[in-house]
Amino acid sequence: MENVATDENWKTRFAQLAPGLVLFARQWTRSAADAEDVVQEAFVKFWRRNHDVNNRGLLYATVRSVALDLLRRDSRRARREAAALSDADQLVQPAFDIEDDSQRALVAAIDLLPDEQREVLVMKIWNELTFAEIADALGISQNTAASRYRYALTALKKNLPSS
Repeated sequence: MENVATDENWKTRFAQLAPGLVLFARQWTRSAADAEDVVQEAFVKFWRRNHDVNNRGLLYATVRSVALDLLRRDSRRARREAAALSDADQLVQPAFDIEDDSQRALVAAIDLLPDEQREVLVMKIWNELTFAEIADALGISQNTAASRYRYALTALKKNLPSS
């Protein structure tokens, strides 16, 4: 019966963490469905290896690894389909609804960030990871994670129109 309690803990933790993990996985996937698949595969992989469900840094690293594996597997197909994806309506939309001009400006400013800064910003702000967890997930130092976050905030301030 002890496994039932453990399984419930995993289910509860998955329900809590999945939305942020899906948002994180969207950086490497072409659709929300792919991001959800990546998160499920990563969570199962994490669970099978008996990792601590509270080790968010390692969990994010697992999601990143599974997402990058998906990219590698799909690279040939992606090259063939690149021409077909030129229509603007097929672009991946943000994971949140844009309700006004200030939100549009924020999305545009975030899109201008280098990948390394954007990924740290998403992990820090939307998923509330610590710099230690971010560093663990990305295989970088805490100082590097903090620097990337600081550079991202500076770039956002520069690229956002003042109101």
